[in-house]
Order: sequence, then structure tokens, then C-alpha cells
Amino acid sequence: MKTIKERDREVIWHPYTPMKAWPEAIAIVKGEGVWLIDEDGDRYLDAISSWWVSLHGHAHPYIAQKVSEQVGTLEHCIFAGFTHEPAVRLAERLLEILPGEMRKIFYSDNGSTAVEVAIKMSLQYWKNKGIKKKKLVALQNAYHGDTFGAMAVSGRSVFTEAFTDFLFDVVFIPFPGRGNSSESISALEAVLQQGDVAAFIVEPLVQGSAGMCMYDPDVLDTYFRLCQQYNTHIIADEVMTGFGRTGPLFACNQVQAAPDIVCLSKGLTGGTMPLGVTACTQDIFDAFYDEDRSKMLYHGHSFTANPTICAAALASLDLLLEDSCTESRKRIINAHKEFALSVSDHKAIADVRQTGTILAIELNTDTPSYHSGLRDVVYRFFLGKKIIMRPLGNIIYILPPYCISNYELQYIYACIKELLESVVSS
Repeated sequence: MKTIKERDREVIWHPYTPMKAWPEAIAIVKGEGVWLIDEDGDRYLDAISSWWVSLHGHAHPYIAQKVSEQVGTLEHCIFAGFTHEPAVRLAERLLEILPGEMRKIFYSDNGSTAVEVAIKMSLQYWKNKGIKKKKLVALQNAYHGDTFGAMAVSGRSVFTEAFTDFLFDVVFIPFPGRGNSSESISALEAVLQQGDVAAFIVEPLVQGSAGMCMYDPDVLDTYFRLCQQYNTHIIADEVMTGFGRTGPLFACNQVQAAPDIVCLSKGLTGGTMPLGVTACTQDIFDAFYDEDRSKMLYHGHSFTANPTICAAALASLDLLLEDSCTESRKRIINAHKEFALSVSDHKAIADVRQTGTILAIELNTDTPSYHSGLRDVVYRFFLGKKIIMRPLGNIIYILPPYCISNYELQYIYACIKELLESVVSS
């Protein structure tokens, strides 16, 4: 009888995978907390929350219970002209905790589509108002998703190269790295002064796929205030940073000014099922509230606000808002700080950076890019240690489920130190 991974090789095309170089996938059959267990019984410590989605660990019994209860009551319902308790309750609870003056929730399927909806909301808002604002602004090297609108507002890179001719123009301002925050802020103000910018979209505080690039809350606050000054929408892409990843519930909680639109996904359901949310202010919603049907938002998905998925999100929120989860995040943050300090001067390290529960280590290499040859060496090293760690080129990062223990964190740290000594430094 063929194994799962042998059958997989015959029929599956995996995401972000050079299939000729990596023809064989590890077949996972079970999840337990921070651990994923394969068909051979090997256990892998999920140090990256399976692409940043698993907030509370795999196969959490409370979330599983709530999902099971919902499936037995109402598994799905068309959401055009109909509604249901899980969707309404989830919207109510999200609006209670989201930054700014969010008043309406629009459901979609994932992070990319949450961004697509945000872009459509902003561009059509100005059209409905009869105001000519069509320009979008984003940060260099940003990543907002893989659908076409999301790619357009993402930095031009290997992710978008094949589709460059099909993407609409976007103004990109410099990333506010060390020493050039003023340059980035000035660039934003210069384009805003032209008066035709519909929206500025940004990953608040941390650019994820760009390499866990981090910047100060003061810069983000200045961006937001400038957009408010020049009557431009602020779209905060909190798909990765939301639900406590940066410390507070949302990265935007660390600034005084507030966004007009917030995009959510990933940890929204605790990693159980895909769900996207685009939250907006009353002002944005009101621009579509008209008897003229040409002004409605023409966007939707067959599984919009699926009640089973909403039940998973509600259960994840229950867990997130417990005091024990807040304490776990603090514990992870403190452990990261202590470890970062212990390796910051290592000769194999170019930079160590941290925001909340996200710790990134940039390794010294002659080819610092997404396709760095060091990437595969590091990836294989951690798999050998039974740790799931997908480097972003020469950048390794830890973004764990909140249920991770101190012992498990220390194991990851010890393996990183071994990597620095035995692989990178050799």
C-alpha cells in the first residue's frame, strides 16, 4: 500500500514549492498543541504556527467542540439576503475590540480577499462620492496577498514577476528602516499632497513575507496622521499582525491615530478554517448605502460568513481574550527578548529584531534574498531537529502558537545556537 506522501506526489501541486526540487512532502496525520505528527510517528514542533495561523495550537479541543456543535445545527447558509447568529455575534465581538471606529464587518475567504475587498471599498467610495481619487500607495517590499489586487499593492518581486504587466500602478514609498524613517515619511507626504490618493495600505509595524522587517510605532502613527490630514483612506493589513502577534490585540493599538479599514485573517479562526474580514468605518459604509444599485459593493463569495467557520472564530476569540492567553504572550515576549540578547553579537548574525511574539534573526550571507542558497540548508537543518521553520531566504523567525511551553521555546533556541555554530559559521 502506498504511503500518503507517495500518493501526494502523484496528484498534488503544493504552494510556494519548487516541485522538482522538493517532490516529496511530509505527510501529517495528527496535531497536538505545538506538535504535528507524521505518518511515521515523527513529531515536528511547529515554530511558525503553520504559516502564522495557529494561535492556540493544533486540534484545540474547545474549538473542535464548538465547530462540531455548529455543524450539527447549521453548516452553511447563503449570506446574500440571509444571516445567522454566528456571523452576527462574531461581527459584534470584533467591532468591540478592533482599533479605531470600525462599524461594519464584511466577510470573505482569506487574507488576500480581505485586502481585495478593502481596495474595492476605497476606490469605489471615491467613485460613489464623485471624487477623482484613484491612486494607491504602499510600502516597498510589502506583501498583501496573491490575488491580483493584493499583488498590485505588494512590492515587485519574484512573487509578482510573472504578472507585472497585468498589475495596476501603485506608488511605493521607501520602507522606514533604520536611519530613513524621515525619507519614508517625506515620500508619503509628497504623494499625498497631489490630492489624488485614494488609500494608503500598510502592514502595521511588521512586514511579514518581506523578511519580518520591523519599524517603530511613531512612524506608523505619523503615516496615519498624514493620511488623515490629506483625506486619504488608511488600510491596515493586520492579517498577520492581528490577534496578539505584536503584543497588544492589534498592531494598530500601539498608535494614537486609527485606520479607516482593517483586514484580518490567519489567526482569526485560531488556524482552524479559512476566513477573511474587512472592517470599515461608518463613513465608508454610508457611501454605498444608496437606492442606486450601481453604488452597491459588488463582491461576494459562496462561503461568505460560513457559520461553521464563524463558530471556530468565536471559539478562538474566547481563548484569546482569557487572561491566561495574555500571560502566555507576555511569557513568549520575555523569552524572545532574553534569547535575542544572548545571540545578538554572534558573528553569524547580521541582525536580530523582535516585535511582540515575533522574533527574527537575519543570518550573514553573500546572497541575502528569498532564494538564498542558505535557505534550503537552514530548512533541512531544522527538519532534522524536528522543528518546522521556513526561512525567508536568509532570515529565520519564530512565531509560535501561544500554548508553546518554556521548555519547547528553549529547545528551539538551543537548535538555533547549534545552527549558528555548526552550519552558518563553518
